[in-house]
Amino acid sequence: MNFLLTRLGWYIKLVRLHKPIGILLLLWPTLAALWIASNGQPDWHLLLIFSLGTALMRSAGCAINDYADRDFDRHVKRTADRPLTSGKISGKEAVGVAVVLALISFCLILPLNSLTKMLSVVAVVVAGSYPYFKRFFAIPQAYLGIAFGFGIPMAFAAVQNTVPLAAWVLLLANVFWAVAYDTEYAMVDRDDDLKIGIKTSAITFGSYDVLAVMLCYAISFALILLTGWQLGLRTWFFAGMGVATGFAIYHYTLIRERERMACFAAFINNNWLGAAIFAGIAIDYAVK
Repeated sequence: MNFLLTRLGWYIKLVRLHKPIGILLLLWPTLAALWIASNGQPDWHLLLIFSLGTALMRSAGCAINDYADRDFDRHVKRTADRPLTSGKISGKEAVGVAVVLALISFCLILPLNSLTKMLSVVAVVVAGSYPYFKRFFAIPQAYLGIAFGFGIPMAFAAVQNTVPLAAWVLLLANVFWAVAYDTEYAMVDRDDDLKIGIKTSAITFGSYDVLAVMLCYAISFALILLTGWQLGLRTWFFAGMGVATGFAIYHYTLIRERERMACFAAFINNNWLGAAIFAGIAIDYAVK
């Protein structure tokens, strides 16, 4: 029994269930898309499917990411003790965990329409290929933003059986948001990443990293504001965006000196930024 509990503990760490920030960063834009697509009245079963699916696919992505980076992570102080890197579990186990979680996630959407299922296949391909983009793509965080935001077009497809322009604009906004918060994250590991040859936005932006982060926040917020305005969202939506802007300004105060732990704190705080945007959208529809 102790052996099984120990293995379970390693699997939990592999998929980062003890660090749910990644799940939350996927969940907020997905929930926002569900609320918008359903005019503020999402079906409870869609909420359940997309919430569980988000957690499962994020967990599967962590397993695949660790498998892809198993030879790099041992050279990074923050990741050297991960279960796969430290030899607690094997590469085959990590891939097996990812496949099982992805299959369970796919089973969740079987009751949904064909368009949603087709988009889910694209989502799996993007999520599975993201770790390898760090080998050659100068700003892999942009690709991460697509992977983290693909719940947006899937939510619209599930509700409306189509993906309108607003969904793609919100996905683009999510790309810029992901570049912002994951650059903050990458600033923590920049020295290690330079040594091992991994490409990140923090390295690509160089001395303009702080400026780039703030510009990405600004573009993301502008796209969300434009979409919300066109959809008729008003007072509470703008209030939520105002709170999110306050968080972004707070992030500037944290990252401007490029101190590792402060940059990491800014990354973690994006949970509240995303929650503020979603809350503004949800309350605005509720008031209506």
